[in-house]
Amino acid sequence: MDTKTVAANALKLAITPDRPAERSLRKELTDLGIRSAAVDFGGEYISSISKAVEHAVVSAKREGVIGDTHSEEGAVAGAAHEALSQIMQKALGLNVGGKIAIVRSGEHVGVAVFFGIGLLHLNEIAVGLGHRVV
Repeated sequence: MDTKTVAANALKLAITPDRPAERSLRKELTDLGIRSAAVDFGGEYISSISKAVEHAVVSAKREGVIGDTHSEEGAVAGAAHEALSQIMQKALGLNVGGKIAIVRSGEHVGVAVFFGIGLLHLNEIAVGLGHRVV
């Protein structure tokens, strides 16, 4: 499977509206031999970047997307950090909330974030995407 397909599936998973839709898509991906994980996340952007990266790595390990090697953990951490950095201009000083999705096929790992950014109900939407090869 190529980079674009992994990235597209990470985005699809990140934008699933609820847990049943997420489970359904993850089952479809599993049937295609693609491993995936997703985790809800929220908090003040700057103070929670490292926590978001950590949640992505822990979720990927828990769901069997990656193993315990430094290279696999580093690939997810790097892709998650890249995805989060893409939304930085909109998110600085504000709260974020949404989903982080991790998808892997073969050596390709894609991480997508889909966040609402803002205060109360005055939200902007942002998407970030990172990719690494293991």
